Amino acid sequence: MPDAAAYIPTDRTVPTRARERAAYDHDLVHAILDEGYVCHLGFVRDGAPVVLPTLYGRVGRRLYVHGSTGSRPLRMAGAADAGLPVCLTVTHVDGLVLARSAFHHSLNYRSVVVHGTAYPVTGAAERAEALDALVEQVLPGRAEDSRRANEKELAATAVLRLDLDEVSAKVRTGGPNDDPADADLPHWSGVLPVSVRYGTPVPADDQDPAAPLPGYLSR
Repeated sequence: MPDAAAYIPTDRTVPTRARERAAYDHDLVHAILDEGYVCHLGFVRDGAPVVLPTLYGRVGRRLYVHGSTGSRPLRMAGAADAGLPVCLTVTHVDGLVLARSAFHHSLNYRSVVVHGTAYPVTGAAERAEALDALVEQVLPGRAEDSRRANEKELAATAVLRLDLDEVSAKVRTGGPNDDPADADLPHWSGVLPVSVRYGTPVPADDQDPAAPLPGYLSR
C-alpha cells in the first residue's frame, strides 16, 4: 500500500504496459518535474483532443501554467465553473537504446503524467507567486533579477492551477533487451546517452558591455 510519501495509484495512473517502471514516490515525481520547464497540456475542445506545449512551474504539490487571457485552455477553464479537465505530461530523454532488432529499440527516459482539473488563479497573491514560480522553473534566480509584470501585463496574463493529486512517474534505465537468438547478429547494440547542455550566454544588442554576467548564468 502507498505510504504518506507517495501519491495514491488510480485507474488512470497505473500503466497497462511495463507496470514495473511506474512510481508514485513524491521525491521522484517532484525531481522529474523540477528538472524541466516545458510540459504538454492536453484537454478536449469541441469533442476533439488538443495538446499544447507550454511552460510550467511547481510550488509544493501544485503546478501552474500561464498564457494569454485569449488562449483556448485558459478561456475554457475560466468559463467552466467546474474547471477544465486536463492531462499534463513532462518527459526527459536520457538515452537512445539501440538493440540488434528494430523491434527492441527503446528510450531511457523519466516522465510524469498528471491527471486533474485546472482552475484559473484569480487571487493577486497566488498569481504573483505563480508567475515567480514560472520564471524560477526556467532559470532559478531570474525572478529577483527582472521586473515583475505591471498592471497592463497582468491583465493580459491568465494562470491555471493544477493540484498534484492523481500523478505517476515512469522511468526506464539500462541497456537493450535483445532476444538471445539475436546475440550473434553483427549490429551494434547499446545506449547512446542524451543530455541537455547550455551554451555561452549571448547579451542583447543594447546590453551595457560593462554589466557583469549574473551568477545564475555563469553557473
